[in-house]
Amino acid sequence: MTQSLFDLTGRRALVTGSSQGIGFALAKGLTEAGAEVVLNGRDAEKLAAAAAALGGAKTLAFDVTDHDAARAAVDGFETAHGPIDILVNNAGMQFRTPLEEFPADAFERLLQTNVASVFHVGQACARHMIGRGRGKIINIASVQTALARPGIAPYTTTKGAVGNLTKGMATDWARYGLNCNAIAPGYFDTPLNAALVADPQFSAWLEKRTPAGRWGRVEELVGACVFLASDASSFVNGHILYVDGGITASL
Repeated sequence: MTQSLFDLTGRRALVTGSSQGIGFALAKGLTEAGAEVVLNGRDAEKLAAAAAALGGAKTLAFDVTDHDAARAAVDGFETAHGPIDILVNNAGMQFRTPLEEFPADAFERLLQTNVASVFHVGQACARHMIGRGRGKIINIASVQTALARPGIAPYTTTKGAVGNLTKGMATDWARYGLNCNAIAPGYFDTPLNAALVADPQFSAWLEKRTPAGRWGRVEELVGACVFLASDASSFVNGHILYVDGGITASL
């Protein structure tokens, strides 16, 4: 009985930004839990390679920052293939520079990619989920949802917004049977963090700052995602689940 709570057999999951890094790891984990996964990204070549690595997963290429494109893609997919039961809003970007020098266009790109995309794709999927009376939306937040570091104030802004948008989604949509939650990763060894991983000084700082004493591995996010995507989290709503080796728990 307990194992069946986590079984995703017969469910379909759309994972945005899933051709590499955290998105691909989550897509792989959901597949292993029984879900049919739909990969999203803008680079068709990388998307095809990721789909092949997952044994021929479906792909749905569209720009998550384009409201009309997101809605058309989701509507078209549902008409052609059936329900999207689970949405993982993972697409995101980073830009590092001191706040007093931060380019306005980079700030705008961060807002569109990290925040607006969650609204665009979340709304597009929720419109269908509400009609069915069920659905799981999992937004990828960050340790920066709660904490700040020098040089990434706009990124911190976007991830704080993702946390509050998640709470807003739950407040509006839980009554319709949707579960809207977020996973907030700490510092993980991903392409987005490649420059930091390659910096011995930063890695040494991180190992001292994190109670677990190391970088996270992307596979360590899978359990949280499967939990929030499954019936095991049926009464969990508006929650931000930090998977960070204890960094937000400790000074």
